[in-house]
Amino acid sequence: MDHHYDFLVIGSGLAGMTYSLKVAEHGKVAVITKASLSDTNTSYAQGGIAAVSSEVDNFGKHINDTLVAGDGLCNRKVVEMVVREGPAQIQQLLKWGADFDREKSGEFNLAREGGHSEYRIYHHKDNTGFEIQRVLSAAVKNHPNIEIFENYFAIEIITQHHLGKLIKRYSPDIQCYGAYALDLKTGTMHKFLSRVTLFATGGIGNLYHTTTNPLIATGDGIAMVYRAKGIIDNMEFVQFHPTSLYNPGERPSFLITEAMRGHGAILRNHKGEDFMMRYDQRGSLAPRDIVARAIDNEMKTSGDEFVFLDATQLEGKDLRQSFPNIYEKCKSLGIDFTKDMIPVVPAAHFLCGGIRVDMNGCSSIQRLYAAGECASTGLHGANRLASNSLLEAMVYADRAAKHSLDNFRQYSIQENIPVWNDEGTTHPEEMVLITQNYKEVQQIFSYYVGIVRSNIRLKRAMERLWIIFNETEELFVRSKLSQKLCELRNMINAGYLVIKAAQQRKESRGLHYTLDYPAKNPANSADM
Repeated sequence: MDHHYDFLVIGSGLAGMTYSLKVAEHGKVAVITKASLSDTNTSYAQGGIAAVSSEVDNFGKHINDTLVAGDGLCNRKVVEMVVREGPAQIQQLLKWGADFDREKSGEFNLAREGGHSEYRIYHHKDNTGFEIQRVLSAAVKNHPNIEIFENYFAIEIITQHHLGKLIKRYSPDIQCYGAYALDLKTGTMHKFLSRVTLFATGGIGNLYHTTTNPLIATGDGIAMVYRAKGIIDNMEFVQFHPTSLYNPGERPSFLITEAMRGHGAILRNHKGEDFMMRYDQRGSLAPRDIVARAIDNEMKTSGDEFVFLDATQLEGKDLRQSFPNIYEKCKSLGIDFTKDMIPVVPAAHFLCGGIRVDMNGCSSIQRLYAAGECASTGLHGANRLASNSLLEAMVYADRAAKHSLDNFRQYSIQENIPVWNDEGTTHPEEMVLITQNYKEVQQIFSYYVGIVRSNIRLKRAMERLWIIFNETEELFVRSKLSQKLCELRNMINAGYLVIKAAQQRKESRGLHYTLDYPAKNPANSADM
């Protein structure tokens, strides 16, 4: 079945919906999401969105904080652009109806998180992402020019390759004509043809067993662009959030927002020591890469399976009001965080790399944009500053929308795209082959491609991933497509890119720490 639209948006988080709302005044929009409209990484964001607003803050401070966190690999021009354009995007969210916490005076109750020199985090209690998702989902559903396709899984980008033309990797002539998408309820394949396409497909958290990401975060957009021979970069920089709730067996892991440390909570080991002061003078408010490595080291040195986040010295009523969802979650497990310390462990949380885009969100493939976590913009460098991700998503969605509107009318809908060929395929006889390979991929990355890496670990990971890749490709060719099979295939592709990038970086920088090259190479710095 063919669908024709001016704009095709794959992904329904903050970036995808912001873009959709801004282009929908000028053409027809299709929003594809493989789950429900609200099942996104955005929904899981607790902390907030960073932007300069107070009199004591300024753009220079936010820019510097971002550059310091990025450990020398940020694109300074991008950082300056995102920080300066951020406040206008906050105003847009407010116009759409977002409700951020305020003081009794009416002023915004701004929070501070690790790596920030000032209080600049707009938030809604401890479920900011859920509030943003609520507001934008309602706006998208009510817009007459936006059609939503829930439970549709984008399988491949449509390019000249599907017209029988040979394409070289990284060729500047590749064009995106839309995407093939599988209706997960009926099993039928659809062609979504468009003038321009935006990928807002989220990250790769489910490469790891312990992750704060929803189970749908399997690197789909990144894998599709890679297979379409587009440029992917900075994949070695996988951010582990230092504090997810230690609760074995729960997936995804429940996030304990960094805002709790901004509020005054302190990390302690099983001896009760404020161990972070041994690693960084900023203590528990050091950037995430430093905190995650410190926790990892404490656990490995002591043999303990977790450390503690201690908020017991803070005023209990204020804590419960500021972090009601975390309080209820902990209470359900018998933990009263006003009296008890919270057991926490690092968890895969955010990817700083992905689909390379320019300052307008344009990828290396013509007519294809990317925004949000799947995009590599240059903002984060080697490590993301807390609460900069939602800001980045909005700024890049806005810039991609403006660029799209300036250019989309010059493109026509590509006709004569062949139907998806699944002739001769059958349903997999043993789903256990898919589920077991899925688990093995997560084991490989959790053991060998985690917070601390080494040449031998990365080599072992690549060898084992290669075996699973060959098994999965054989299944893909001869099987009827399913969500699990397609997700596994995408995870393998994205995982290969993470390992390859990690092997190529002969230094330790930001989120990438290797025992074989523990020092930084100053020649690699980009933001100076």
